Amino acid sequence: MNPLTIPVVDARRVSVHFDAIGGEPAVTRIVDAFYRQMDTRPDARGIRALHGPDLAPVKAVLVRYLCEWLGGPKHYSDERGHPRLRMRHAAFSIGAAERDAWLACMRAALDETATDPALRDELMRAFFRIADWMRNNGD
Repeated sequence: MNPLTIPVVDARRVSVHFDAIGGEPAVTRIVDAFYRQMDTRPDARGIRALHGPDLAPVKAVLVRYLCEWLGGPKHYSDERGHPRLRMRHAAFSIGAAERDAWLACMRAALDETATDPALRDELMRAFFRIADWMRNNGD
């Protein structure tokens, strides 16, 4: 099953996640914390190197994507179409180390910004499914 089609919760409750996390301001805080982690964690050096020095454009895209993924406004797909995450990341070698570094940054960002432990855990399970599905280098 494609993890991109696995909703965080069923369709009747999907916006609950966007609202529960605190809407776009909270998603922006998560993304800022995520990239702060990526800038400072030794285990994230490899994935940070895949980004340019100016993170503002990629942060804006991730905020729009996560808002939509959490059940908020559809700004990401309105601007960029279907996420096609694997296609958009095909140029990068993504293995277990990259997956784990990405997840560690996201876990730390959620720990810093999201107050509901059950919601953090549910989101991390969903992030793991997506991050694991993104692996493309066979390790």
